[in-house]
Amino acid sequence: MQAIDKSTQKTAPFRADQVGSLLRSEAIKNARLKKAADEITAEQLREIEDTEIARIVEKQKEVGLQAVTDGEFRRAWWHFDFLEDLQGVTGYQAGSGIQFQQKQTKSRSIKVTSKLGFDKHPFLEDFKYLQQTAGNHTAKLTIPSPSMLHFRGEVDKEVYPDQDEFFADLAQTYKKGLQAFYDAGCRYVQLDDTSWAYLCSDEQKEQLRAKGLDPDYLSRKYLETLNEAVSDRPDDFKVTMHICRGNFRSTWISSGGYEPVAEKLFGHLNIDGFFLEYDNDRSGGFEPLRYVNRPDLNIVLGLITSKFGELESKDVIKRRIEEASRYVDLNQLCLSPQCGFASTEEGNLLTEEQQWDKLRHVVEISNDVWK
Repeated sequence: MQAIDKSTQKTAPFRADQVGSLLRSEAIKNARLKKAADEITAEQLREIEDTEIARIVEKQKEVGLQAVTDGEFRRAWWHFDFLEDLQGVTGYQAGSGIQFQQKQTKSRSIKVTSKLGFDKHPFLEDFKYLQQTAGNHTAKLTIPSPSMLHFRGEVDKEVYPDQDEFFADLAQTYKKGLQAFYDAGCRYVQLDDTSWAYLCSDEQKEQLRAKGLDPDYLSRKYLETLNEAVSDRPDDFKVTMHICRGNFRSTWISSGGYEPVAEKLFGHLNIDGFFLEYDNDRSGGFEPLRYVNRPDLNIVLGLITSKFGELESKDVIKRRIEEASRYVDLNQLCLSPQCGFASTEEGNLLTEEQQWDKLRHVVEISNDVWK
C-alpha cells in the first residue's frame, strides 16, 4: 500500500486538524447554571446548545478547518458524559476529583453496575445535529476510548468476576456503538485516551502498582480490547486516537515520551491515525515514531499548545515538523493543537479569540508545509 499524498486527500485525519473540545461560550455557561437552578427546561437548554453549536461550527469553517466538532458543548466532561450513558454504567458523586498539577477537578466517577451494552445513546442525536450543521465539512465525533471505562471507573466484581469477560463485553459494546454512529452518518471518530500517557510515565506506573494494577497487563488488555472494538469497520470509517497527558485549567498530569508504548501502539493498534501531544519537553522526542511501520497510518503532531494563548513561532513549528519527518514520511504527518481547549466545561486559561487564533495558526502553518 502506498502512502497517501494528503495535499489532495479528502478523508480524515486532515493536514490541519483539531482534537475537538472548545471553550464553552457564556451563553452555554449561563444556560447550564439556569438549568441547574430549574430556571429553564432541558428543552430550552438544548435550544441554546443548538444555537451555540451552529455558531462555533461556522467559526471552525471560517478559520479553515475541514473537520468540525460540536466543541463538546453538551458535556461537562470529555469522558464521563459518554460513559455514563452506556448500558450497565452508573455515574455518581465521588469523594474527590481527579488530581492535576496543583489543581483538582470537581468530584465525579463511574461504576459498572450491570452487564455492558449500547442502545439509544443520547450522543447519537447529538451527532446527527452536528452532521446537519457541518454541511460539506466533515463532522468529527470525539468520544472516550473503551480503555477509559476501566481506567477511570470501578467494576462491580459481582457483575464481572472474570476480567476477561468484562473486556470482551466492553469491546462488543464499543463495536456496536461505533456501528450505530456509522449508520447515523459518522465517518470520522476520535477515541480520547489518557491511559497510554500514564503508561509512559514511571511515576504514574508506580501509582498504578500501588493500587494493585499491573501496567503490562493493562497495556496488553487495552490493546486487545481496542483492536476488537474497531475491527471489521467499513473502509470509509476513519478511526483515530488522541493520547492525552491531562488537560484541566491549563494543567496536566503525566510526563514521559512515547517510547514505552510506541511499539505496541504504532505497530499493533489497527486504527488510521494518532493525535500525539508534542507541545513541550514533557512529551519527549520524535524517536518513538520509528515504530510507525504502515504507510497508511497518519500521525497528527500536537505541536501547538491549547493551554495558553501566545502563538508559537511558525518557523519553529515548521522545523519540528521537518524533524518528525526523519522518522515518518511527511505525507503521513498532520498538525493540530496538542489537546482540546476545554476537556471539562471549565476550560483552559485563554480567551475564545485566542482559541480561534490558535486554530487559524494550525491551518496557516499546514498550508505552508503541505502546499
